Amino acid sequence: IPDSGHKYYLQFTIEDYKSGENAGSCLATVLYPKTKSPPVVNIKCTHTKDQKQIQEEDNRLYRKIRHQTKPIIGNNIPDSYGNIEPALEPAWALAVAGSSYIMWEKSTENLGYFMAQVKSVKQWIRKDDFIEFDYTVLLHEIPTQEIISCHMRLTWLPANPLKVKYFCASENQGLEDGSGMESGSAAGILHERAANF
Repeated sequence: IPDSGHKYYLQFTIEDYKSGENAGSCLATVLYPKTKSPPVVNIKCTHTKDQKQIQEEDNRLYRKIRHQTKPIIGNNIPDSYGNIEPALEPAWALAVAGSSYIMWEKSTENLGYFMAQVKSVKQWIRKDDFIEFDYTVLLHEIPTQEIISCHMRLTWLPANPLKVKYFCASENQGLEDGSGMESGSAAGILHERAANF
C-alpha cells in the first residue's frame, strides 16, 4: 500500500498449545506500517471449540491457580531437558498467552519472536479476585538468533481482558502495556501505552 507499508493476507489453522489438537482456522490481514509501530492485524477465526468450552477451560485454569496453598514461584520453565513441573504448568500457560502480546508488538516484517523460556515467575497475592504474576521471559529473535530478556507483569480474571505490562532489556524506550479484548489466551489484541508499572 503506497505510503503505508506492506499488507499480507493469511489463511492458517490454529492448534491447542497443550494438546496439539486442531482448534480452528483463521483468515487475517496484517499491515506492517512504514513507521516503527506494531503491525495492524484484522483476524477472523472459526473455532472447533465453542465459547462455552473455552470459558470452562479458562475457569479450570483460574481455579487451579486460586486454590494453590501458597504463591507460585519458579525458575527455568521448561528446564534444560524441556520438562515443566506440573505445579508450574498454570504459570507457564499464562506466560505463553502474555508473551504473545510482547512478540506481536515487537514483530516487524523482518523480525519474529518465540518464547524460549520463563527464567523466573512469582505470583502476587491480591485482595480482589484477579490473579497477578511477575515474569522474566526469554524471547528468541528470528533471524538474528538473539535472546531478548523481558520483564512482564500479567493480571487476569476469566471473562476479562488479559493485562500485560512489560519492559525488554534491549529496548531504550518506556514501559509497554498490551491488553487483550477477549478472555483466555490472547484472542484479541489491543495496543496501549502504559503510564506506570
